[in-house]
Amino acid sequence: MEREVESVIPGRRAVLEALRANRPIRKVLLARTAHGGVVREVIHEAKRRGVVVQSVDPHHLNELSPAAHQGVIALASIRRTVDVDDIVEAAQRRREAPFVLVLDGVEDPRNLGALIRSADAAGVHGVVIPRHRAAGLTPAVAKSSAGAVEHVLIATVTNLVRSIEVLKQSGLWVVGADAAAAETYYAVRLVPPLALVMGGEGRGLSRLVREHCDQLVRLPMRGKVASLNVSVAAGVLLYEVVRQLESGGTPSRARS
Repeated sequence: MEREVESVIPGRRAVLEALRANRPIRKVLLARTAHGGVVREVIHEAKRRGVVVQSVDPHHLNELSPAAHQGVIALASIRRTVDVDDIVEAAQRRREAPFVLVLDGVEDPRNLGALIRSADAAGVHGVVIPRHRAAGLTPAVAKSSAGAVEHVLIATVTNLVRSIEVLKQSGLWVVGADAAAAETYYAVRLVPPLALVMGGEGRGLSRLVREHCDQLVRLPMRGKVASLNVSVAAGVLLYEVVRQLESGGTPSRARS
């Protein structure tokens, strides 16, 4: 089942990717001062798809979006999210083992956008986020994702633990990132069908989510700080999955 979320897309790259992804765009607004290669690509893609391009005063764009828009905003049909089952089914239609990123309370829109961008780059089929006490799909998220939000299925859920159990019932192994885990991430087999679970900024995984993971892994910290930014940590884990897929699912047994 799809649900309505947003309708304003700010940022040059975000608008370009929305057009390329066949997102139903009603109009593209360009600041009169906007120029450059990406702007020309936006204009070309919009005209190719029959989307109206309108030149406006930059102040008008500021009123439409609090996020940095770089002189470009698209007015789109409402962005929609899906159910967790839809993500699994999308992977199965592609004859691929499901690969899912689950986010437990990420609150910074910039982090959420960066996570979605990394998920798309690593071939994740979908991202699961809580409906409450977490960042939603705002224009700032769309911009930070550099347009990746247009290509990755997003499920917003009211009960993250229940959604994790749905993924388990669909055959996915659920692995959470936790600083206190016994195993380092590179000593564990991380290949789809797989759900990676990342905690929110500061607090990490909530107790119930941690308890419902099949396995916990940690990233070794050799410096003075206690943890990495969640989007950086997720990038490391996502690309460990990519590495293992390309090497036949073999983890490194090197010790931290």
